[in-house]
Amino acid sequence: MLRRFLLAAPLLVLALAAPAQEADHPQSRPLVVGSDFGVAPWMVRGANGPEGFGVDLMTEIAKRLGRPGVEIVDVNFSGLFAALFAKRFEFTANPLNITEERAQRMLYTEPFFATGNGFITRRSETLAGLEALKGKAIAVNRGTISDTWATANAEKYGFEVQRYDTFPDSVQAVLTRRAFAAINEIPTTVYAASQNRQITVAFKDYTGRNFGIAFRPESREYRNRVEEVLECMKQDGFLARLHEKWYGAPPDAGSSMTQVFPGYGPPGLPGFEDTAHTPRCQ
Repeated sequence: MLRRFLLAAPLLVLALAAPAQEADHPQSRPLVVGSDFGVAPWMVRGANGPEGFGVDLMTEIAKRLGRPGVEIVDVNFSGLFAALFAKRFEFTANPLNITEERAQRMLYTEPFFATGNGFITRRSETLAGLEALKGKAIAVNRGTISDTWATANAEKYGFEVQRYDTFPDSVQAVLTRRAFAAINEIPTTVYAASQNRQITVAFKDYTGRNFGIAFRPESREYRNRVEEVLECMKQDGFLARLHEKWYGAPPDAGSSMTQVFPGYGPPGLPGFEDTAHTPRCQ
């Protein structure tokens, strides 16, 4: 009897997991994702609703998953992870850095967008390097990886950290001279400077960081399915074309936007699944 129970237990777990996954990711309903609006050109409010790289990406993911459309929940970054765990949406749509600390709490897809720290200043200012930040005020979007970096390096480089709830608020702090510079992801800062002649990206610090999509820990099977969609987008050039559309240039050759990684998840970090597979591309 015990032996029969032990043999049946894995099947029981799978049977229970399938309805739970269907409840969290209902195939017959629009895909629901969460993002902080106002990070151009990733996710901004347009005349007819949200638009940007992230909107086009999520719309295409929904299409390739066979879902009837996509709904994007607007959440300040500081509340993004709490909203994910509260099941307000299925996974993140933010330009979200992959870190080991975050990977301890949630599941990531493999990397698909390389980035680093971009420092926005008023156009009249210059910034030769990080040492030149000494004695200055630096604005960051609260809870982002830029906030984490600034907090960890404020004492080392001798600058003050100012925290704001949105990226546009941090840029406004620079324009009104409350802060010398605002830090955000390099692609975000480059685009912002292209849209506002009063600011410039005075310094770029490429750090080897990458964006990924984050899921709740119990969504491993669904994470793997979405990752396969991303892999197909890399292989057929969709991601590269999307980058050129919104950022004005193709991604760097050999970057994570075109490279398909082995297994599922970010290699070398918690949540990585070393399973050889061929993505199921339509």
